[in-house]
Amino acid sequence: MSGSPRGKAPQMAIRRLSMYYRTLAALREQEVESISSEHLSNLTGSTAAQVRRDLAYFGNFGRRGVGYDVQSLLVHMQEILGIGEGWPMALVGVGNLGSALLAYDGFPRQGFRIVEAFDSDPRRVGTVIRDIVVKPMDEIRETIQARKIVMALLAVPAKAAQSVTQQLVDAGVRCVLNFAPISLKVPSDVYLASVDLSIEVEYLSYLLRESVAEDQASGSTCSDD
Repeated sequence: MSGSPRGKAPQMAIRRLSMYYRTLAALREQEVESISSEHLSNLTGSTAAQVRRDLAYFGNFGRRGVGYDVQSLLVHMQEILGIGEGWPMALVGVGNLGSALLAYDGFPRQGFRIVEAFDSDPRRVGTVIRDIVVKPMDEIRETIQARKIVMALLAVPAKAAQSVTQQLVDAGVRCVLNFAPISLKVPSDVYLASVDLSIEVEYLSYLLRESVAEDQASGSTCSDD
């Protein structure tokens, strides 16, 4: 099996790799040794062809008639996704969401560590959360450069998000995960991902509304009979 890259993978393929990784990790816990693309697709909501195509961007991992060795593929996934690299992260904004992010155990399990936190509220500066002392915003540049932090989580109000992002970029941050409900602009060499919880809830609300409307229409049709 080879883990050499074959080409630039599309964004959605990389996101699906994360789903495959979590599924493989669960299978390893169950002491499952091998899995077919069909079985993996059933567990992740994809298709067997999609699984094979996604993995083919990064190399040949399966054996015809046998499938994928769970442990081996899991190791390759860790390497591809950079899991376990120990990337240090900074958190900006230690309100309700920021505090929850600091308490989230999923980051350290995957090898990502929040090592610094910043906030503009004097009441939060100096407080200690999970052994991290919250620092003032004017220490962002010095701290990030000293600790060689290249990833940051942004949990600030929308009105402050762009200016804080610029601070992070100027300090040398290369990746920003934005939780503020606003579209941000970053240089072409900075990677930006945004999570807008309101949009996700609105999407679910739309699906629910459509479902209710279909049920009502179906009930109306039946009653007309």
